Amino acid sequence: MPDLKSPPMIAAGLFAVSAAAIGLTWAWLGAPVAMPPSPLAAGDKIDCISYTPYQAADSPFEEGGSAIAPGLIAADVGRLAPLTKCLRTYSAADHGIAEVVPQAARQGLSVMQGIWISRDAAANEREINAAVAIAKANPKTVTALIVGNEVLLRQEQTAAALVELIKKTKALSGLPVTYADVWEFWLANPSVAEAVDFITIHILPFWEDDPVVATDAARHVGGIYARMAQAYPGKRIIIGEVGWPSAGRMREAALPSPANQARVLHDVLALTRAKGITANIIEAFDQPWKRQLEGTVGGHWGVFDADVRTSKFAWGEAVSNHPCWRLQAAGGVGLAALVLLLGAIVARRRPASRPPISGSDWARIALVTTVSATLAGLSIESLQAGAFGTAGITRALILGLVALTAPFVAVAIAGGARLPSFAQTIGPAELRARCPLSRAAGFAFIAVFVAAAHVALSLTFNPRYWEFPFAPLGAAALAFLALQCNAPADERPDTLLAEKLGAAMLLLTAVFIVFNEGLQNWQALALAASLAAIAFTMLRAPGVQTPSQ
Repeated sequence: MPDLKSPPMIAAGLFAVSAAAIGLTWAWLGAPVAMPPSPLAAGDKIDCISYTPYQAADSPFEEGGSAIAPGLIAADVGRLAPLTKCLRTYSAADHGIAEVVPQAARQGLSVMQGIWISRDAAANEREINAAVAIAKANPKTVTALIVGNEVLLRQEQTAAALVELIKKTKALSGLPVTYADVWEFWLANPSVAEAVDFITIHILPFWEDDPVVATDAARHVGGIYARMAQAYPGKRIIIGEVGWPSAGRMREAALPSPANQARVLHDVLALTRAKGITANIIEAFDQPWKRQLEGTVGGHWGVFDADVRTSKFAWGEAVSNHPCWRLQAAGGVGLAALVLLLGAIVARRRPASRPPISGSDWARIALVTTVSATLAGLSIESLQAGAFGTAGITRALILGLVALTAPFVAVAIAGGARLPSFAQTIGPAELRARCPLSRAAGFAFIAVFVAAAHVALSLTFNPRYWEFPFAPLGAAALAFLALQCNAPADERPDTLLAEKLGAAMLLLTAVFIVFNEGLQNWQALALAASLAAIAFTMLRAPGVQTPSQ
């Protein structure tokens, strides 16, 4: 009969439990979230949608970048025509964006033509002239000109200067002219309201100073619109931007997700339909380049994704926050199988000088394997969503390696390795740990600390757009804390200065993150707990009087 207490048999049993846990967790994470009934009647369309034709790899920051191919714009507009009656653009002069209006005309769509206003007077002149020329060439398609987008918010023009640009554009075009900005700036600048033919307000519940949860977003939009109507009675007011991101960091209790995005758009459209409010949804397609300005959140406001350009949801139908959960579950199960196989091999070869592997060792191995293998898929998903530019991609790769390395700490536990101090890992030869597994774990832990320090300091000194990578750092924190338990109970920690200073920094920043983000932000709480666990592990580091195993 097989020895049921042998490492291979125990590992096989643990794998069955781990695989079931991973599969059930991902089935729960990926379960579709029910939506309200569609706010659109059969054959109905939304009023308008923001359209920027940049494709997944494009960016407006490319000086003199090549024009977007007319065929790509035509394909985009063709995808949008069944959804909307109107497109809102933001600029006119560069990157081939002038092609949007002719393509919209071919699909029977109207266009609110945008004019990008900045500090550059020459560029502003070029934008106004280009937009007026587009409007005159397509008089049945362009219904209004939008002179500037959030210029007052960015403090790139004064209200008086903006009014002059509005008057100039109106005189040149003869079309209705408006300006678009966050609602507070309309209340603070009545002179701009007097200059325009109608007011275009942005109401973005996620970005409010006091963020609004997804379920309250429509109520918030209705309240703000009523406030604006009271402030400017008799003036036509439209909502120029309203929407919700499908990925990125939380702001207090406001959570970006595919289901929350779909829910907000369902609720807002139901509200605007009921009250007869014209609303423009931001936006048609995800714009990855916006991650450079606003982090992950900035690149995920689209109703369609940037790469495949398919719709993220169908009106009235349930939405999964993790539509690829089956693949992620399979990857986690495969990772767990590899880790436990290696763990069984190492456990059988465990040196006689070390205590025999115990039931508590196997319990820690199972816990580390299951949690880390589950979080690996979540880590890769979130890191991929936020990776942009050289720095962003490098950061994502490092955190991705942390996430994929964490499960293999279970192998070190199986081999009876201990987590050495920094000095025992990279210090003088006479101090270094002799055990290869221990030294490998030491190097991995140093990488984890460096990644954690970078994240912690970023969220302390520039917190608005940084993510909370709780999944990769949480997996690593649990894994190395479990490995630290391999140290004998009677071995008193003799933490070195580097560990003390590093732990102090992580603990202080963890406290700040919780204070700054609030107790409603569970992503921030999970990250802070991970930082605290890494700090605690560092404070249990052994001294260097004698080399560790």
